[in-house]
Amino acid sequence: KVKIAENIKFYRKQLKMTQSQLAEKLNGKKSLISNYENGYSTPDIYMLCKLAEIFEISLDELVEWEGKEPCVKQGPLFLFGQKL
Repeated sequence: KVKIAENIKFYRKQLKMTQSQLAEKLNGKKSLISNYENGYSTPDIYMLCKLAEIFEISLDELVEWEGKEPCVKQGPLFLFGQKL
């Protein structure tokens, strides 16, 4: 299980920020943060990086994977469309 929603709320509160204040830093609306924190939507990779930067944590800390298997399974590698 990925705990992105819970972690966004946790780290925002650690910084004593409101949803509106965090949204402003991301050039978004309060509803954006609310949707993230309530699990209605998930930030894309760009937004996850921006959140980690604001919270001064690593991306790994923000997404905090809790599972027996890695969240991204290693598959075949491709370079310019060619399988390596």
